[in-house]
Amino acid sequence: MVFDISVAMTWILFLALFPITFFWLRRVWRVAVRKDYSEVALKRGEPPANPAKYAPYATAINLIGSAALLYAVFGVVSGSLAYETWSAIAGSTIWLKLILDFALSRHAHFKVDKKKPAAAAGPVKK
Repeated sequence: MVFDISVAMTWILFLALFPITFFWLRRVWRVAVRKDYSEVALKRGEPPANPAKYAPYATAINLIGSAALLYAVFGVVSGSLAYETWSAIAGSTIWLKLILDFALSRHAHFKVDKKKPAAAAGPVKK
């Protein structure tokens, strides 16, 4: 085995799975067990008006993501997963978790104005 950039990137990806999984499981613990909703659906660092409403979704996203990464880690350590398989699982999980967190935060902060401004309606014909 020759140490080149692809081997270094593989090790970086594998070693990064440990802290990523830890932080996601810690977030599950904080939201589900301790009922700390300060990190639920953040948009620009601010939680939504009712973060408890979105806590089950944030918990599910983090729990499923961390479970997938734990599966990849144990697959690598046990030798049961090939490189292509575990790297695809890890990469897809990280991207999907980021996308789903973004979507949840935008959904939680969505506001609709009930009234229309008069200027937007156009001229009034008589």
